[in-house]
Amino acid sequence: MKKLHDAHGATGIPDEKGEGHFHTKSDLPVPVGSDLFRADAYGKVTGRERYAADEYPAGLVYAGVVRSPHPHARILAIDTTGALACPGVIAVLTGGDIRGTNRTGLPEMDQPVLADTKVRFTGDPVVLVVAEDRELLRQAMAAVKVTYEPLPAVFDPDSALAKGAPVLHENRKEGNLLFSGVIAKGDADFAFSECAAVREGIFSLPRQEHAYLETETGVAKVDGDGVLEMIVSTQSPFRDSREIAAALGIPPEKVRVIAPYLGGAFGGKDGITVQGHLGLAALHSGGRPVKIWNSREESFVSSTKRHPGRVSLKLGCTKDGTLHALSCRLIFDTGAYAGLGGPVAVYGMGHAAGVYRVAHSRVEGMNVYTNNPPSGAFRGFGIPQVIAALEQVVDMLAESIGMDPLEFRLKNAIRVGDETGLGIRMSNSADIVTCLEKARDHPLWTGRDEWIRQAPDYKRRGVGIATGVLGIGYGPVIPDIASAKLELLTDGRFRIYAGVADMGQGNNSANIHIAGDVLCQSPDRFELVQPDTFRCLNSSSSAASRTTYSYGNALILAAGVLKERILDKVAQLHPLFRRENLILVPGAVRHTPDGSDIALHTIAEAMQEADRVATATWTAPVNRQQLAVAPDVKMYGFPHLAYTFTTHLTRVEIDEITGAVAVDAYLAWTDAGRIMNPHVYEQQIQGGVIQGMGYALWEDFRVTEGAVVTKNLSTYILPTSMDVPDILSVPVETYEESGPFGMKGVGEIGIVAALPCIANAVAGAIGFRVCDAPLTPERILTALRRAA
Repeated sequence: MKKLHDAHGATGIPDEKGEGHFHTKSDLPVPVGSDLFRADAYGKVTGRERYAADEYPAGLVYAGVVRSPHPHARILAIDTTGALACPGVIAVLTGGDIRGTNRTGLPEMDQPVLADTKVRFTGDPVVLVVAEDRELLRQAMAAVKVTYEPLPAVFDPDSALAKGAPVLHENRKEGNLLFSGVIAKGDADFAFSECAAVREGIFSLPRQEHAYLETETGVAKVDGDGVLEMIVSTQSPFRDSREIAAALGIPPEKVRVIAPYLGGAFGGKDGITVQGHLGLAALHSGGRPVKIWNSREESFVSSTKRHPGRVSLKLGCTKDGTLHALSCRLIFDTGAYAGLGGPVAVYGMGHAAGVYRVAHSRVEGMNVYTNNPPSGAFRGFGIPQVIAALEQVVDMLAESIGMDPLEFRLKNAIRVGDETGLGIRMSNSADIVTCLEKARDHPLWTGRDEWIRQAPDYKRRGVGIATGVLGIGYGPVIPDIASAKLELLTDGRFRIYAGVADMGQGNNSANIHIAGDVLCQSPDRFELVQPDTFRCLNSSSSAASRTTYSYGNALILAAGVLKERILDKVAQLHPLFRRENLILVPGAVRHTPDGSDIALHTIAEAMQEADRVATATWTAPVNRQQLAVAPDVKMYGFPHLAYTFTTHLTRVEIDEITGAVAVDAYLAWTDAGRIMNPHVYEQQIQGGVIQGMGYALWEDFRVTEGAVVTKNLSTYILPTSMDVPDILSVPVETYEESGPFGMKGVGEIGIVAALPCIANAVAGAIGFRVCDAPLTPERILTALRRAA
């Protein structure tokens, strides 16, 4: 039988020979810093690029999951006889059929592939059914009978932490407390007594659904060598392979994970989604390939969401507006399983002082188990929640002392060499000051009063500003390592073996851009192998704004090695050519004194196969400061070394009759280091801002007593092109010494400041601050009545 991975070699549009080539509109080298047409654009817009959802190998069967209807219950019995008697059923599997640990979810490994003793949320997977087609699968799933004993449940962190609360994971000494920690600097409690003005607020931040176009999906089979092969929509193929092996009891070398382009992820596929079920089904399908593709409704029930939380923040300043004291307490609801709850809490804590110098601070953070659906990674990773609170209180404090909110921010903004409000020495690139100065001088800000005065009848107008910051990578303890592999093919082209997944952010195009710059080759001379744990090298997950930052550095090293080998080989083949007179040009090596070219395919044919493949590994530098924090706070990512910065400015108009908020204009100034590809850079900022607008205004994901009330996209309102204005992205270009060609990660920073920017504009318009997001028409109308 044809192997699953045969169709997933070099990505790009296959020619008659099945080789992948990119349509990049350029047959000349495109230097880094210039616009490069997206290498994947042609295949995606023509529908020829294949995603995991597009895989339908011959002999395919289908798998589906029977889920718990209870938020918390003991499993008393599972009767599979009715399902097994259904026609076309291949297997009906329970936790008892799993040979391994039956647990996934780094770092805690507390989430079962199939619930074995009890369920912890409405939607917990209990039984896996494999059948010949989808209709037979539905019939068999309906025939499964599970007997439950309902147990008391907890649906908010306060109840979960109360004395005598039902405990979700009995083996935990901390009960329902997943994580707690403190970051402190100076004496915040006493410092507030020294402040001339103090403001505080309690902000409720909601769940957010990733709403990627391609829901969780994949295909899997066991090949003739006993290898479990999987093509799956995932951000973390190498980590997945290890988790699957341990959970299902398979030797790690017998698990292969391939990650084609993802139809979106935003953090929601940074970990196991359907992989455990796919693997288990494939082990019991008699060698036939198995497919799982969640419906939108099942995705809403089963996928992780942005951590909902409550942030209590207090801020004080001296008479001249100098920030002096900060107190912050954030509490997140991690749901039934840990996921990345600990790191999310620490990322939030580590950014609680934002872009500001503050003399004294105390930040307390915690993440708590509840019987709600699991929370997980989402673009920004805990930072949008805490910045939403901080930036609103900054506005409130500036108002208290009668200071312009932008000038207040400028006065307290960090510069290179400063110590942040949490004690981090800002030693790397940092230019939030220029971002703020450009916003201050922009007509949208300078002309805000006149625009507000021109509001038509039954409309309120407001202009808001907010800043944001985001640390790149994993922090000081967990190694951020990337390994690149690059091959010179015998036809003179190059093949990049990508170690990190591209979920739409464009890092595969960046890989071609980087290698092309180093090797002086045009984009159409490259093909690229998508992440494959058997062919590529481990470069960790596509997450933490570190994808191009880390892998790009490794690729520069690998391309440099291969370049030197190519030039050395020409010098060997032509003893009369001096090595220093040889340069790479598109498709050839040129001897500069006489201008003669030697074709790359000729050179490649003369090289040993091993010499045509170059690999390199790069490890991100980390912050070596010895700050007084607990080991787990440090392990989960505090403090970072390199940061991106942003200032957002927006105008909103509010309908007094309906309460609807319309965003009239939006600008974002961003310091993300040097720009590698202006076009992709702009797309990333705009995408993050729009997702942040949805978080601020429309995306109201509701869970009641542990059950998902927001069933699908008919009631979960996402912003469309009709809801958002043109978003102006203005880069503030710096040079980050640690980044490839001086860049910093730009994937997440766009979302960080959107909610507080809009909230500040809304508060200015209605004269009342709405502290519960999203700012729905119902909440705005209530606030208008209160303000009246």
